[in-house]
Amino acid sequence: MDTSRDADIGDFLRSRRARIQPEEVGLPPHGRRRVPGLRREEVAQLAGVSVDYYIRLEQGRGTSVSDAVLDAVGRVLRLDPTEQEYLRTVARPGPRRAPASPAAVQKVRPGLRLLLDSMDRVPAFVLGRRMDVLAWNALGDAVVGFSRMPAEERNMPRQVFLDPRAREVYPDWAAVAAETVAHLRLDAGRHPRDRRLATLVGELSIGSEDFRRLWADHQVKEKTYGAKRVRHPLVGELTLPYETLAVAGDPDQMLVVYTPEPASRTAERLDLLASWTATPEPARE
Repeated sequence: MDTSRDADIGDFLRSRRARIQPEEVGLPPHGRRRVPGLRREEVAQLAGVSVDYYIRLEQGRGTSVSDAVLDAVGRVLRLDPTEQEYLRTVARPGPRRAPASPAAVQKVRPGLRLLLDSMDRVPAFVLGRRMDVLAWNALGDAVVGFSRMPAEERNMPRQVFLDPRAREVYPDWAAVAAETVAHLRLDAGRHPRDRRLATLVGELSIGSEDFRRLWADHQVKEKTYGAKRVRHPLVGELTLPYETLAVAGDPDQMLVVYTPEPASRTAERLDLLASWTATPEPARE
């Protein structure tokens, strides 16, 4: 039995039950409750399944559960599309495979490296499994400083939670931290037997009380688009909208591109930064 997966699905469903009050779904509150939110019996009733069936699902014993049941549970718990995908992933894991060798290294194909190098007006980088930073372009390096990090520390969760400068670098640190953990949790659901991920989560849990709290919340979120504020030591604060693009042919890699508004103060500061860091070493691991 995969006990880590059982804990993941159980903790996830319990956390989603806790955020919904009975009166929100037309149920009487039934007096004082020991725990917040819906009881397992109420979720089962609203989803149209037996209590025993739902309990087996929450205990990780529902590996043959149907799409219809998962959809019904998702509707009751008001899961968004990303949460629904996560539920399907942890409820019905794929065939058991041996974990990847700890020595295995993700590679960025040459064509993607050339694309990065050609994007000389915007910061860009490639993220892989566990949000490891696999490659970057010159302006991306100038903004984040990837080349100055030891190779084993080029990982976004490590930077956010273990780098003592992170709260200064990110004025909206709390939002950045929550988004980072939510995406890492999604990656964990897709790859439940990843030894490196387990090691990373353990390291972050020991090193950061904030990470432990956010990890226990079981939030899941796809990294798609948004905006991030970065306080740069040379040019000041940058407001950086970003787009995250899936890399065709490798579902475990993402191209992240910062897209500042044309003629904005951030665009001007990036131009200045680019002129100061002309012709550095191009995108590398």
